[in-house]
Amino acid sequence: MNTIILHQDIQDFISQNIGASISKLALQKNPFPEADWILILNQIEAKTKAKEKLPTWFKTENIIFPSKISVEQTSSEKTAEYKASLISGKTLIDLTGGFGVDDYYFSQKFKSVTHCEINSDLSAIVKHNVEQLQVKNLTCHAGDSTNILKESDQKWDWIYIDPSRRNDAKGKVFMLKDCLPNVPESLDFYFEKTDSILIKTAPLLDISAGLSELKFVKNIHIIALENEVKELLFEIHKNFTGDITIKTANILKDKTETFEFILGNETEFPSYHLPQKYLFEPNSSIMKSGGFDEVSSFFKINKLHKHSHLYTSEELIDFPGRTFEIQKVIPYSKNEMKTELANQQANITTRNFPETVENIRKKWKIKNGGNLYCFFTTDVKDNKIVLICTKII
Repeated sequence: MNTIILHQDIQDFISQNIGASISKLALQKNPFPEADWILILNQIEAKTKAKEKLPTWFKTENIIFPSKISVEQTSSEKTAEYKASLISGKTLIDLTGGFGVDDYYFSQKFKSVTHCEINSDLSAIVKHNVEQLQVKNLTCHAGDSTNILKESDQKWDWIYIDPSRRNDAKGKVFMLKDCLPNVPESLDFYFEKTDSILIKTAPLLDISAGLSELKFVKNIHIIALENEVKELLFEIHKNFTGDITIKTANILKDKTETFEFILGNETEFPSYHLPQKYLFEPNSSIMKSGGFDEVSSFFKINKLHKHSHLYTSEELIDFPGRTFEIQKVIPYSKNEMKTELANQQANITTRNFPETVENIRKKWKIKNGGNLYCFFTTDVKDNKIVLICTKII
């Protein structure tokens, strides 16, 4: 770890150039010949990235940032804080510590947190930052976490793992066995050291694929930030055999939308209906969960079509997603489109519809934006329709 970048004049320069063009700065002469210019530029780039994502690190003096890619790959503070609210205990060990954002928030819930990181440089950076952040109950260990576990006779309340995809796995279907560490292969060993494991995976992992590789899964958490799914969490408990609960969360600026259901539970069949007064579009965490029938049953609203995943009702309800008032329903036909939408401005969404948004815009010369929201979809009678709406929430 190169601490020369902590010199006050270099730190001031980094702060003064947040948001500056790195390519333009790179053409300048290094004003600090004693320091690596590339390292300084990297600090500017990574700190700029952290401004919104990691405000605590951004605001704290003398923080050292790893590469911009490490900052991009780490949890945001908002998702880390939510994740830490899901579990509790006295001791937690993180086998894949990375930049330590998750562990910073776990340290607020646990008496003791152990951060393991195989990259010794990154481990040293995290150890330094932990001191700047004045966290007293977080210990950093550099090295292979498997060896650290083997050499310890401690039993932890929780093991946390964020496995990374191996480079040679590109192009394959995403499976946990293609990641490091190989969690499915190591589960029995991990259960010698804990009874509870939380596994974070990328959002592109198929839930059924994850379940096929793991055992004792109790909860699956799907976390979205501002309606973009950021991570899946598989919560597993030794010898657990009960129902699996899917818990979705969409973290917004002023609230967190949550919805949960039992996986594979026999729910009432969803009801179907032609478009009514209001239209409801689930948030991305619910869309990822696949619990479309459960949404209809729980909120007592009607589905437009088995495969459309849009809902309608005569009543306005508090719904985890976007809510619209339907102004007009038109069949998707040349005459109707020419009369109602051609050469207009509108926001377009397609659900269970044979054409792409791009094709629709091009064909009918519809500009993006404005106050109209148009859903191109299929109704319960298998007719292609367009719902012309105004947004409520």
